[in-house]
Order: sequence, then structure tokens, then C-alpha cells
Amino acid sequence: MSIEVRAPHEDELRPAMQVAETAFADILEDADFEREKKTMPTERALVAFDDGRPVALAAAYRFDLSVPGGQLACGGVTWVAVLPTHRRRGILRQLMMRQLNDIHGRGEPIAALWASEAAIYGRFGYGISAPSLRIESESRRFALRDDPWPAPQAVWRLLDLEEAYARFPPIYEHVRLARAGLLSRNEHWWREHRLADPERWRHGASRKSYALLELDGENAAYAVYRVKNEWERGFPKGEVRVTEAFATSPAAERELWRYLSGVDLTVKVDYFAADPAASIFLMTRDPRGLQPVLGDGLWLRLVDVEAALAARSYRPGEPVVLEVHDELLPWNAGRYRVGEEVERTDAEPDLVLDVADLASVYLGAFDFVRLARARRVDVRTPSAAERASELFRTSLPPWCPEIF
Repeated sequence: MSIEVRAPHEDELRPAMQVAETAFADILEDADFEREKKTMPTERALVAFDDGRPVALAAAYRFDLSVPGGQLACGGVTWVAVLPTHRRRGILRQLMMRQLNDIHGRGEPIAALWASEAAIYGRFGYGISAPSLRIESESRRFALRDDPWPAPQAVWRLLDLEEAYARFPPIYEHVRLARAGLLSRNEHWWREHRLADPERWRHGASRKSYALLELDGENAAYAVYRVKNEWERGFPKGEVRVTEAFATSPAAERELWRYLSGVDLTVKVDYFAADPAASIFLMTRDPRGLQPVLGDGLWLRLVDVEAALAARSYRPGEPVVLEVHDELLPWNAGRYRVGEEVERTDAEPDLVLDVADLASVYLGAFDFVRLARARRVDVRTPSAAERASELFRTSLPPWCPEIF
């Protein structure tokens, strides 16, 4: 019997989600399902059925993604899985193609995801767009340069969940609106995804702590973290596991890292998705002690190239003509003049590239010169890669600190 791909009925959503958990060698708890069914309407899910039984799933949350100069509706691709009994039958391709068409039909110009396996999604037009940075800082090696003792106006407070919900979102929005790669959050997302603290999320660590920094009387930074206690021959070897941490200024960032590195009974700070442009690398005496590791991070797919290019801002400079190839979404293929205005054109191209590679420069993580060095763009006009790089240049690289 052929595979049927469609949105699930209400009573089919849980069995479909269990398919995904089975593929990831996990189980679907009641609390997980109750949270997800509020986050993911059935019309944003696609299920592959074999003889009426779910065998694969792909879904997409609804976000606004911050882009240079603004924000853009985005399909946050998630819950992608195929049962091991149905691999290599083209089911994933069916799901991905149907999903991209659905996202386009909903008027969302971009899709984004965190890849469980990085080799999968390039063939569907996704490109690395916001590399992630993991910091595993050794607390004993952490010391700030030219550091006076923190001023009396730096005050830390531990909050309960309700206080955290009242105080943290304005700090996050302050950072989000000025930084490409960050996702919008509604009340449900804050309460049930970012601040929630189910036992199964702890992996042997403590409950979440919610710490707020007040600097000169203003809310300036926060950290959500757990502590994993360890002891060795009577000495503490605990670890601070940071879920997320945001600061509104370099001064606040300095105090944030001082706090995290000074949590009692710990010797390490593990922050899986730290800011790749964090000032702390220049603030600390021993930056090697931060032990940074770069990852692929957020992948982006331009579902509507024209709308996506028109939505972001550019630096002043001579326009360039991009010829974009897109084998899967034919409406994207063509030439675009990009500069102060964005428009389709019949002019000869300065640069020719695939839609996945355009996604890699879209948020500012990479530029056209680097694409050219990697042979990912065909440069037709001398200095076009440099001109395009200047147009797309951002003051800070994109950052997406949350897996969804």
C-alpha cells in the first residue's frame, strides 16, 4: 500500500508523536503531550501513514525570527522522524517537500531547524545560518581582566517561576530585537518550554534556578541554570548547567559570568548555546579556560527568497545581482537585484549560488567572500563577492540559543 501524507486528526496526534519518540529511542510522557498539543496545532503537523498506521512525522512551530533590521515569520521545523522500519523509502523527502509547500502557503518566508544529523538537510535547501558555541568553562581558571570587586549597585536575586516570568521576558526582548537569529516567545512558550522544569529534563541535576541581575537599579541580565552535584574524595566537583543567559550590556555580561563562575560547590560552567560574539572572551585573563567548541547550530531555508531578501536591511553600497538556483521550490529560482531596494531582474548576474548557500549568508554568519573561497558561489563580476559581503554585513553574528 502507498504511503499517505496528511495532517493528523486530533486523536492521531499522540500516536504520531510517539513515532518520533520511538525513532529517538525515547517515550512520550503525558506531560510532554499536553504541552506539545498546545504548542503544535494539528494543521502544522504532517504524518506519514502506512495502512492507517503512523510511521513518520514532521511539524513546524510558528515563530517570528529576528533578522537584520527586523523580524520575519518562520516555520520552526521540529519533531522530524521516521520509524526504522520505514527508512530509505522516500518518506522523509515526501514530508519535507509537503512541509515546505505548506510553510509557503501560510505566508512564512523562511523555515528553520536544529539538525539531529547535519548531513540530512542540505539536500532540502537548508544552510548553516547561525553557528552555535558551547562553553565549558573551568571555574578555577576564570578571572576577569582589570577587575575591581563588583560595585555595590550589582545585585543578584534568586526568583521563583512567577517572578522569573514577570522579569525575564523584557530582558530577552531587549536583546532579541537587536540580534538576528533569536525567536519570538509567547506566554505558553515561556512558561511551558523555557521556564518549565519537568523532572525528566534534569538528567540528574537540580531544579532550575532563576537568577536576576539588577545593575544600577535596573533589570540587566538573567540566567536559568541547574547544578549537577558531584563529590570526589570529599571535595566538590559540581557543574553549573546553563539553560539560557542574557545580558543587556557588556557590564551586565561581565557580572553574569562572574556569578555563574562563582556558584558554590561547582568547578565548571557548561553553556551549550552561548553567544558566539560573547565579550567574555576579551574580558577574561584566560580565554582558553572557557574551552569553546563551535557547532553547526541553526539551519535556515529560504522558502520565499524575494520576501526574505526584502525583509532584512542592508548596508549602503552598490547593488549586486544574485542568481539563485532552487531545484525544489521553482518560484524562488531567478535573479534578484539587492541593495537599498530588492527586486527581481533580468540583468546579468554578479553572483550565482544555490538557495542553501544564500541561507548561510542571510543572517550574517558568513559572507560571500567566504562562500567564494569554499567554491559555493560562482563569481561572475570582479569584486562582486566583496561588494555583496559589505551589503549583507552585520555588526554581530546571529545567535540562536534554543533548540526546538
